Amino acid sequence: MASGEQILIVESDPDIADLIGRQSLQPLGYQVTVMGDAASALKRAVQTPPDLILANLNLPGLSGKDLIAALNSQGVKSPLIIIAEKGQEGDAIQAFRLGSTDVMFWPLRDTEVVSIVERALRQTQETRERQKLDRQLKAANDELQRRLRDLMNILSIAKAVVSITDQRVLFDRILESAIQLAEADMCWLMLRDEKSKAYLLRAQRNLPEAWAKKMNQPVDDGISSLVALSGESLLINGSPMQKFKLAALGRSAGVIPIKIQNEVIGLLIVARKNDREFSRDAQTMLEAMADYASISLVNARLFRALEQTAENARAGEKHRHTALESMRAAIQSGVQAATYPLNLVLTEMPGALNPEQKKALESVQSALLHLLRSAENTVTPSK
Repeated sequence: MASGEQILIVESDPDIADLIGRQSLQPLGYQVTVMGDAASALKRAVQTPPDLILANLNLPGLSGKDLIAALNSQGVKSPLIIIAEKGQEGDAIQAFRLGSTDVMFWPLRDTEVVSIVERALRQTQETRERQKLDRQLKAANDELQRRLRDLMNILSIAKAVVSITDQRVLFDRILESAIQLAEADMCWLMLRDEKSKAYLLRAQRNLPEAWAKKMNQPVDDGISSLVALSGESLLINGSPMQKFKLAALGRSAGVIPIKIQNEVIGLLIVARKNDREFSRDAQTMLEAMADYASISLVNARLFRALEQTAENARAGEKHRHTALESMRAAIQSGVQAATYPLNLVLTEMPGALNPEQKKALESVQSALLHLLRSAENTVTPSK
């Protein structure tokens, strides 16, 4: 049983049109329209392409073959069945070459008419199903390719986080990827200043000059402060955007918090000039970008802490070196001060020494010389 397909019959003979349309097709549920000439049929088909066209070769004015050529030139893709008389096989072949899908050689019984029509519509339906499947396959393939590009983009940022030491370069890479992932027109990064607790513009891509010149300054877009308080991503488009200053840049925006645990330390913002909602996948990818920015900032904090620790260690080492140098100088000075009078006494110029006295003084002299050599050989740390 038909499901209401639209069939256009182009036939100047009312008896043929009545037999095909009213007697054969309409009782089966087909929606039939009859036109008596090719020009009127062409205008109707261009305005409302039917599911099937039946056209007689022997029309007044433009022939059925002329109608096929005219439909092709107008881009009408409706299948067309030629109605021909016995002996017009040559004309029917020419019609096939022009694009006709089938032919009816008149006269025919109504059951034969229905059979030919149903075969043509079945082929059309199968063609449409294949085209639909092709479109679905192409859409699925395009989506897979897009997801692959997004994943490769995320992977490149993950590698950059551990390989790029210049944070400014890394932020530029993150913004570049965020624009691609969100299909945005502009993107910028704001980080919280530890002293003022304000969020300052630290990096940007494609911002207008009036906004871009606020680098290292607070930027009041009307939305970022809300996200900084809530700690939750906010994606907005259309009329709700008009309430915020960000509407001066576009009609769609996304603000993603950059967090360390539950603390918001920065904001990643993307904007589109057109009014188009951000997909859930885009939000997920942007939040991944924000996570990588967070890792970078944590790494920077750790690096600064390590530098401070190293600096403190160097300062302590320098202090210990100075103390050792001072101690060695004091020992050398004291030993030298004691050695001179001791040597003088040992020469016995001031007076003779008994063996016990001389032995005791020589022991003292030996101990002083050992202490002096130890002080001179003390290894001090490098400066």
